[in-house]
Amino acid sequence: MTDGPLVDVHAHFVTDTYRDLARQAGHQRPDGMPGWPSWDAATHLELMDRWRVRTAMLSISSPGVHFGDDRAARTLARDVNEAGAAIARAHPGRFGHFASLPLPDVPGALEEACYALDVLRSDGVVVETNAGGRYPADPAFAPLWRELDERAAVVFVHPTSPPGCEAVSLGWPRPMLEFLFDSARAATDLVLSGVLARHPRIRWIFTHGGGVLPLLADRLEMFRASFGQGTRATNVRHQLARLWFDMAGTPFPRQIPAMVDAFGGERLLYGSDYCWTPAALTTAQISALDTAEQPDGQTWRTLTTRNARELFPHLT
Repeated sequence: MTDGPLVDVHAHFVTDTYRDLARQAGHQRPDGMPGWPSWDAATHLELMDRWRVRTAMLSISSPGVHFGDDRAARTLARDVNEAGAAIARAHPGRFGHFASLPLPDVPGALEEACYALDVLRSDGVVVETNAGGRYPADPAFAPLWRELDERAAVVFVHPTSPPGCEAVSLGWPRPMLEFLFDSARAATDLVLSGVLARHPRIRWIFTHGGGVLPLLADRLEMFRASFGQGTRATNVRHQLARLWFDMAGTPFPRQIPAMVDAFGGERLLYGSDYCWTPAALTTAQISALDTAEQPDGQTWRTLTTRNARELFPHLT
């Protein structure tokens, strides 16, 4: 049982301008990876047809659009968002778009979020797990979360290198380990700070099955309940289950079953991480999805696509 098309909420595009400016800013080997991938719509569509992916939500990946200068970051965010929206318009139903925000510049991020959602009709916004070392509970970000909460916006939270990554990554590419821990760090910050509870209408998507969160949820709750860490409102695991999670990376045989056991499958989404994940690895990932033990009475394809259509009703 592998029927049904997929909706890919975790797909990336790269423009020549973005790549050139990132390199000029020192990101020759972004996040310790060997280099930059190439991307074009025609190749991506051909692969989507092979993989039976109906729609892919495009976003800019780490290192994001802010390289140290607020004005330059605002200009680059507008450039990549116009490009992403144009791709989606040119291929209706095949591509969607999450708009990049120039955080930690909060006024610039507010302006760009409103423009993207109102004018470009983006499907949501993308933020990184930290912006220059500042995590989601930073008080400076509160106006942005209020605005996105009022709009019931989708916020795609993409991992990036944590501060001090050179000292802890041991020379390995940061997506291998540090991305998974930084996703857990950002989600923990949302929960224990009360930001998640204060903004219940934001639909947060976290990547890679929540990283290490499924293994840490009980430990976080122990510290909350026993040592008074963070908000005392509700059980940490129950709050984390309000997040949405994609399955980019190595979903089977272990990661997604552990995530579903911890948080349930009602908010599980498919994600490929293409083009940063090469096509051959994405093919293997989808093969694992289709050949894994399927959930009762349905398939991983039907489950994740149904969940995606709850987030994005226009996909029906």
